[in-house]
Amino acid sequence: MEMTEWRLCYQMKILLCLILFTVSETSSGHIHYLIPEEMERGSFVGDMAKDLALNIKELSSSEVQIISRGMKQYFYLDLRDGHLFVNEVIDREQICHQKEKCLLNFEILVKGKMKFFTTEVEIADINDNSPSFPVEELEFKIAENTAPGARFLLPEAQDPDLGSNSLQSYHLSNNKHFSLDVQTGVDGVKYAELVLETLLDREEQKMHQLILTAADKGDPVRSGTVKIHVTVTDVNDNAPVFSKSLYEVSIVENIPKGSQVLTVNATDVDEGINSKIKYLFRKISDKTSKIFHLDSSTGQISVVGNLDFEDSKLHEVEVQAQDEAGLSARAKVVIRILDANDNAPEITITPLLSKVLESSPPGTVVALININDRDDGRNGEVTCSIPGTLPFQLRKSFDNYYSLETDQGLDREKVSEYNITITAVDQGTQSLSATAYFPLEILDENDNPPVFQTKTKDLTFQIAENNQRGDLILILEANDPDFGGNGRIMYSIIETSIGDGLLSSYLSINSEIGAVYALSSFDYEEFRDINFQVRAQDGGSPPLSTNVSVTLLILDQNDNAPQILYPSLPSDGSTGIELASHSSEPGYLVTKVVAVDADSGQNGWLSYQLVKATEPGLFTIGLHTGEIRTARYFLDKDALKQSLVVLVKDNGQPPLSASVTVTVVLADSIPESLSDIISISAPVDPQSDLTFYLVVAVAFVSCLFFAFLLVLLALRLHKWRTSQLSDSQSVNFSGVPVSQFVGIDGVRAFLHSYCHNSSLTTCSRNSQILFPIGSCTNTLEPQQMSDKSGPLLTLEDSSSAKEPQSSEQQAQPVNTDWRFSQAQRPGTSGSQNGDENGTWGRNSQVEIRNAFKP
Repeated sequence: MEMTEWRLCYQMKILLCLILFTVSETSSGHIHYLIPEEMERGSFVGDMAKDLALNIKELSSSEVQIISRGMKQYFYLDLRDGHLFVNEVIDREQICHQKEKCLLNFEILVKGKMKFFTTEVEIADINDNSPSFPVEELEFKIAENTAPGARFLLPEAQDPDLGSNSLQSYHLSNNKHFSLDVQTGVDGVKYAELVLETLLDREEQKMHQLILTAADKGDPVRSGTVKIHVTVTDVNDNAPVFSKSLYEVSIVENIPKGSQVLTVNATDVDEGINSKIKYLFRKISDKTSKIFHLDSSTGQISVVGNLDFEDSKLHEVEVQAQDEAGLSARAKVVIRILDANDNAPEITITPLLSKVLESSPPGTVVALININDRDDGRNGEVTCSIPGTLPFQLRKSFDNYYSLETDQGLDREKVSEYNITITAVDQGTQSLSATAYFPLEILDENDNPPVFQTKTKDLTFQIAENNQRGDLILILEANDPDFGGNGRIMYSIIETSIGDGLLSSYLSINSEIGAVYALSSFDYEEFRDINFQVRAQDGGSPPLSTNVSVTLLILDQNDNAPQILYPSLPSDGSTGIELASHSSEPGYLVTKVVAVDADSGQNGWLSYQLVKATEPGLFTIGLHTGEIRTARYFLDKDALKQSLVVLVKDNGQPPLSASVTVTVVLADSIPESLSDIISISAPVDPQSDLTFYLVVAVAFVSCLFFAFLLVLLALRLHKWRTSQLSDSQSVNFSGVPVSQFVGIDGVRAFLHSYCHNSSLTTCSRNSQILFPIGSCTNTLEPQQMSDKSGPLLTLEDSSSAKEPQSSEQQAQPVNTDWRFSQAQRPGTSGSQNGDENGTWGRNSQVEIRNAFKP
């Protein structure tokens, strides 16, 4: 046995070495190889790189795929050298059964070159199977009066190999009573019959032992044996006879298990026990024996296994009918399998691209699709389709291959990925279908510029003048439907000039969120609007951008007080003088006050008022013209010098104002008025003395308060020192809070109850010193005045009517607190400071304000 295996192995190696690997290129792209079966895994098949004229470097850099149709992957391709090797041990008899030519077909796809190569590997038969009989022992009962020449049909041996490797001869062991007759049937199959040569004598020998050997002509020769037991019995001289020698039937492959196929019938003219017939399969393959069952008593053949038209379209068996004496007859049964639409189409997708650019032109191939249906005829005709709403199409390449291509332009912003449904439907009566899904991601390209979320490209915004630096003016937002960096937007302002400066010195933009900020305070009187462009640019390559025009309107605020042009302020500090004749009639134009306001709109509307005059009712002033006219005739009692205080006020909120003092001298001629002009001097402000006394009083109160604080602090320190000494002498102060013995903190707590605010006024008739109800938190810092405070001290001004300050006389505030803070910036005049009562006292202990001449 070991010698036989060694010879088989040696012969296979010789078979490989003696050019069983024949390569024939039948047509362009078609390769044929011949190899023997039972080759070990990793055995060399052929040099595909050489046979297909492929460069090894190109082959290793390309994606090469072996596509097999509905079978195992029996081969694999080594991309390093282009050699084809065996991947699985191939059993020819298992794959091709009794076919004379066993071919394995597969395709090789070179994705880099988009080429298909059809490969055909023929599997050559080797003598790897021995002939075998369906039974190990066979028994015949032969009557002793059986005439010489009687024939007994012997079981046929099976050898799945082909040619010389298959069954070739039968041999019978030596026996004087029996011989072997081998015949060839019409189908070319050899069968053996046992021939009785001489009469048997039951009394001489009841049992004969024979051995039947079946052998092939392979190298080495393989054989199989069966033992034959011949029992000599009494006479039974009639053999069974079948009603016909050939039975044919056709059944559908999806017939249920247990269904009856047909019934064979044989008769025996003998009577009694000699006429009892037993049916059995005489010649049947292992595969067929698992599908069909023969009832030995009735001859009924039924289905017990699975029928598959795609596996085998025809089954042939021989049925033997045998009586009790061993006489038998045989008949052939042919069972044809009809195809049923029991196989759904199979879809195999070979992706070429899993991601595709949205700019890919129509006709770009993204995948190859193979459709296979194992059914026959119309049951195997398949229609492949995809939904018509997708921008893709299927184009048939060859055989059952389709290419999935783009049919139109792609837009990632509309659909970022597709899950393409591929449907295959056969043409059977009850059609079957299969569905596969191919996911495809669309890669983004920078094909969309940013778009501002505005209806127009010209935008208008407003901002009030005198804004703070860093104020947010506006936010512009743009969208870009592109993905990633292509959709990342950066904002910028296009540089331009504004007047003598650059736009970048006035405006700034946040490049990420599009927020525009003011870098300086705008002045309406300097420029009333700013026109600029904002650019939104994405991060693509090359970048795309969009501009939007922005008009920023500067809104006027009442930030400019009226400016009096006439009468102008003399450079020597004297007062302007106007002349009026004693004989002037009412309505006589004495002079005209001319003023301008840099503001616009209602902020620049000016009105004139006569707030103070030496002789009330003597002069009038035009509300909007500023013309000073006489209201009546001059009287002798009227003073020769008339002082008129004119207030010019705008219409803003709050209104700003300026005042001017006009001196009118009553004289009929210029020489007559010279003496009066010389005697005119600058008026003395009676309020200046009052201011001086108020300042002295506040200073005295402050000093007195500081002295009181110093005494209180000394007392506290002395008490604290005494408590420390008491503690050192083990004196226990029970019931006294610890906070009473803390030095500076205790003083600070005490001082809280002595904080107060003082407010003295000079422009009103009453001056008040106010003390808050609540305690202060820090005596070293100025405190807010309490809302619930009442006057404790009222000073009456003896003067009922004081002359107001002129516009050229600046108010000099005196801001006195416990820290002697710096004076605030003085206003222009009168109500221009926004405080008609002239009351100071915000955030200070004592605040005094007075207007006086320098």
